Amino acid sequence: MTVEAQPFSVKRAQVEFHNFASLGEPERNLRIYADENVRRGNVIRNHLEFIGTMTPFLEIGANAGHSSYMLANEFGASGFALDISADSLRHGRALMDAWGLEHAPVRLAGDAANLPFEDGSLRFVCAFQMLSQFMDIESVFREVARVLQPGGVFLFAEEPLRRKLSLRLYRCPYYDTMKPWERKLYDWGLLGYLVRDVIGAHQEESFGIRQNHTMALGGWHELALKYFAEQEYEVFVPERGWGERVVKRIAGSEWRAARLLGGTLAAILKKGGAAPLPKPFERFEEFLRCPDCHASLKRDSNDALHCSTCPYIADNEGQVYNLLTSAERSELYPGDREDIIDFSVPGHERHLVGDWYELEGVYGNKYRWIGARATAKLRRVKAGPQRLRIRGHAFAQGVPAMIRANVNGQSAGEWKLDRTGLFVLEANLPQADEYTIEILASPTWQVPTDDRTFTVTLAMIRLVEASDNNGG
Repeated sequence: MTVEAQPFSVKRAQVEFHNFASLGEPERNLRIYADENVRRGNVIRNHLEFIGTMTPFLEIGANAGHSSYMLANEFGASGFALDISADSLRHGRALMDAWGLEHAPVRLAGDAANLPFEDGSLRFVCAFQMLSQFMDIESVFREVARVLQPGGVFLFAEEPLRRKLSLRLYRCPYYDTMKPWERKLYDWGLLGYLVRDVIGAHQEESFGIRQNHTMALGGWHELALKYFAEQEYEVFVPERGWGERVVKRIAGSEWRAARLLGGTLAAILKKGGAAPLPKPFERFEEFLRCPDCHASLKRDSNDALHCSTCPYIADNEGQVYNLLTSAERSELYPGDREDIIDFSVPGHERHLVGDWYELEGVYGNKYRWIGARATAKLRRVKAGPQRLRIRGHAFAQGVPAMIRANVNGQSAGEWKLDRTGLFVLEANLPQADEYTIEILASPTWQVPTDDRTFTVTLAMIRLVEASDNNGG
């Protein structure tokens, strides 16, 4: 049976998630990105002699591109930052001002299982915290091995290791949205013995991003041997309180502890063969290929990329080239469309009925508060059964909360929110050409400095094809 690398619904969820999450809370995100770069930079420095030259590099699953900026500035390399979310890469441009950077990677929207690069074109490929989002992880290994030059290096890090000592009872959220008893067990180092997958997987899974946490050390090593000639590894095992600290000491080594407690793996893998002579990076299009027909790309005087064989064109849109296939690009980036209310897109206001509160937020994390009731209108643009998808955020003052959706006067669904933070609600819809969507939320609450009545915030209301929802 062939395993699909990533269902389309997962790709759509990743585009939406990275858009709002990449720089939606700038101060918090910048702090997290800086900490990640310290950790990732240390891994690179630990294996710098093995890695060698890093130009041209490619970071896959780059999110805002912060680690690519590190490679371009701290390590003096030239290369590409690729993520399926063009918006997150665009938002990442703010890092140059925030961190006083001089150099930027070339930013591409693309698919890690269909890399828009020529065979043997890259010297260094890196990936952080992204391989486990593929059901078929080997599909990414195949692509990386294809685009690497002989002697090139693939570095992946922060990938979860399957933990033996766990009852795998449920998926747990991140620390800031845990319940008090979960935080206590986390602080004692006991929560990991209960939860399924890694702590924090609940957020991505609830959004529709599937997680593949089935790989233990042996599985990763088997893949490495299949595609690469040389390997170096580092494992990182958590010590969250006495419950994990005791087991780690009994295990006696980091490797045995990783098998028992899980953790993350960093692997530095070298392709066999001798490296060719380097090509100048200034003509970066010579490293790329058309995602539709795999022919070479040319860059015109307007800085757009054109396929030399088929009609494929990728404009420079906000310093990002969208190199997804034509079919995926049209669906993942539909623009202002009648079946989508994306609060980060200008023009969404025409879908809103009645009095909505003013638009707030930055970059892709734009939202509107609602009171007890909010109404909007959508029109179907695609045939087939439709499904309603609502994205929002719940706050401590109103949790536990109830949300109900009435569509064309009939109940479509009712949900209880027992955690703060991000929520994504979905419900099947009856056949219709137009949908009037009424969202009812409770309890209402107020703050002393504001005369408005609040419940939750909403960031997106849209229709998706019911048949395309197998991923989330």
